[in-house]
Amino acid sequence: MTGVDRIAGVFATTRGQGRAALMPYLTLGYPSPEMTVPLIRAVIGAGADMLELGIPFSDPLADGPTIQRATHRALQQGMTVARCLEMVAALRQEGVSVPLVLMSYYNPILAYGEAAFCRAAQEVGADGLIVPDLPPEEGAALESGCRSHGLALVYLLAPTSTPKRIRLVAERSAGFIYLVSVTGTTGAREHLPPDLEAFIQRVRAVTEKPLAVGFGIASREQARAVGALADGVIVGSALIQVVEQGGIAGASAFVADLRSALNCTGRGPRNPGMNTEGS
Repeated sequence: MTGVDRIAGVFATTRGQGRAALMPYLTLGYPSPEMTVPLIRAVIGAGADMLELGIPFSDPLADGPTIQRATHRALQQGMTVARCLEMVAALRQEGVSVPLVLMSYYNPILAYGEAAFCRAAQEVGADGLIVPDLPPEEGAALESGCRSHGLALVYLLAPTSTPKRIRLVAERSAGFIYLVSVTGTTGAREHLPPDLEAFIQRVRAVTEKPLAVGFGIASREQARAVGALADGVIVGSALIQVVEQGGIAGASAFVADLRSALNCTGRGPRNPGMNTEGS
């Protein structure tokens, strides 16, 4: 089974259950290399359906101050691309089975070698890649590497995306499409943007691929509201803040609360028979 297959399986399951998938983000190597694997295990145990795992990079353009701090701390403690891949391998060796999607800026992948990185990612058990600074117009080489190794290369759309860009990303993104809820960087926010529903509907009108929303989701109420509209809910900065303040126990309780909120959205299955294998 490929990474694309495993991701499709999660969305098929959650759609059949009438809820969105919970997709937390964590930075590999944060709060420390020794604590990362136990933290990830705890978050999965609390109800995460899929994980976005950030590879630390010195110039994280899309990230707000919270994730920037986590990234800087991880780099200070010696995290490298190779150590990140080793952590993914360790998770698989311990029996972690949920999809693991690596979030990396393009430079570390380019320095590693696109084909070599895709091969290594598959070998350690990663299922996909999110590369926020790689537009589809420049993604052909990495797409080829991902296809060769069964990885999903996920592209992003913003509320400002034109109809032409939406169609392009809908065609090229694999696994799911990452919808950035707001313009700007990541970070927990008090309110969801008022045009989020319209944005999701614009993308939904041109594709049946799963849509996951991230950037700015910080609370149970926001997760529930997004979960009623989208196929996946990505929570990053708010979770990192909880780890800063409450450690692994706090993170576990926070994720369990988010999962409970998604279980209570009250929507029926959306096209449960939909074919997502080609997404």
